[in-house]
Amino acid sequence: MSRRRQIYEGKAKILYEGPEPGTIIQYFKDDATAFNAQKKGTISGKGVLNNRISEHIFTLLGQIGIPTHFIRRLNMREQLVRQVEIIPVEVVIRNVAAGSISKRLGIEEGTALPRTILEYYYKDDALGDPMITDEHIACFGWASQEEMHDVADMAIRINDFMCGLFAGVGIRLIDFKLEFGRLWDGDYSRVILADEISPDGCRLWDSTTNEKLDKDRFRQDLGGEVEAYQEVARRFGLLPEGSVSTVLDLDEHRKARGKKDS
Repeated sequence: MSRRRQIYEGKAKILYEGPEPGTIIQYFKDDATAFNAQKKGTISGKGVLNNRISEHIFTLLGQIGIPTHFIRRLNMREQLVRQVEIIPVEVVIRNVAAGSISKRLGIEEGTALPRTILEYYYKDDALGDPMITDEHIACFGWASQEEMHDVADMAIRINDFMCGLFAGVGIRLIDFKLEFGRLWDGDYSRVILADEISPDGCRLWDSTTNEKLDKDRFRQDLGGEVEAYQEVARRFGLLPEGSVSTVLDLDEHRKARGKKDS
């Protein structure tokens, strides 16, 4: 598929004009960032793995009635998605204490929370994505009360489903980030799930060993980032058993031939 006009480039993805009105091509990069982009690097093959993992999860969520922007995967690094107006509020769903909540509240990492917590953060890289409340969202008009009800309801449903999905492959879903967008139809809009769901935005621990299978390996200089991402994909049956180089070599081979895997 021929590449079209670039619309936006973020830390992990590039968005291109889609082949039809109301569509976007979402390209997954290998770039890795942490701590509000203060730490930067590259995880070779990450984009390929995240594309497959996100496709898998979004497809399953669609099957249980969660509306999403995902249409189909185009090739190893690109997806076709619906164009939405992103709501500037990141939703973080926490099941187990880790990361910033452990630091803020002095809770030992790995402590199971008595109940799932939803946190909201204002999407602004220059401000470091500050934590906000429902009052901030209403005051500044970032989303309506009805939209936030839909966001919260979907976030809880998604969490319930994903906890079971990951538990079924021996992984604990510690916490994860979601983004939502408005899908417009004339003057009417509805809220749907957007962005991606992958080890970039989830904390995933092996259920038996608590080994980290997510971007914390990059944040904390643990090494083995590619192996961790690949392990998640393999447990979902998205990769064959074999060496780490298998998927990366395939991607490089296809790029060299100038062809795309569909």
